[in-house]
Amino acid sequence: MNDIQWFPGHMKKTRELISENLKLVDLIIEVLDARIPLSSQNPMLQELLGDKPKIIALNKSDLAANLELWLKFFSSQNISAVAINSMNGAGIKNLIATAKKIAAPKTHKLEKFGAKPRSARAMIVGVPNVGKSSLINKLAGVNRAKAENRPAVTRSKQWIKIDDGLDLLDTPGILYPKFEDKDVALKLAWTYAINDEVYDIEQTVCLLLEFLAKKFPAGLIERYKIENLLGEGHEILNLIGKKRGCIRRGGEIDSEKTARLILSEFRAGKICKVILDDFPS
Repeated sequence: MNDIQWFPGHMKKTRELISENLKLVDLIIEVLDARIPLSSQNPMLQELLGDKPKIIALNKSDLAANLELWLKFFSSQNISAVAINSMNGAGIKNLIATAKKIAAPKTHKLEKFGAKPRSARAMIVGVPNVGKSSLINKLAGVNRAKAENRPAVTRSKQWIKIDDGLDLLDTPGILYPKFEDKDVALKLAWTYAINDEVYDIEQTVCLLLEFLAKKFPAGLIERYKIENLLGEGHEILNLIGKKRGCIRRGGEIDSEKTARLILSEFRAGKICKVILDDFPS
């Protein structure tokens, strides 16, 4: 596929915002897409955050396969990780408890030196559309953060008070300035961390179909009632288009309509649970 390069001007401002406000918080909550627990980590963020205590929140856990293996992997790296679903609240209590536990040494130290008791303070970070705002809304119990299913719509700093002894600093989603690894760019596009308007939808979905045919063939076969997954992506796309009636006048398959349908159903988890990243060897 063509290279995906997308680094809007506000992303630079976000990087500066995170850097400037690190000293205000006790820990970081990095929200990752559980389907791409490596690819949704931003190396720029890792560089900015340094040795600040961190929790990984594997969001959209209901869409991910082999989640326990990834939780064990992060634990083996001495990183606290919690599986969550920011839409239905699964794992949220565990996330709050873990955040307060990690922040406790800092808050207790402050009290020891005469400061008034205060809530733990955490900064929420992550790539666009990973579910940060939905998580904050679930934590706060109200629509305090603007949650919208489009990449990069949260554009300013927000402090949000959580009743359960936790204050959150929300920041806009931040993507890479460039993608060195085309596979990572693809996975971010498939999961909608990158806006659909900046790449070729049909080409990207054909590559998705080839990936699913190789890694999760049963899901494709069951969802679209097709048998032959041996062809290239565009051939599978045409089969699905025919099955779903995405046909233009004259009998030609409407490949763009088919591609958008497949992408929508994939993102909603209607094809199957997936893990797109290879497990580290």
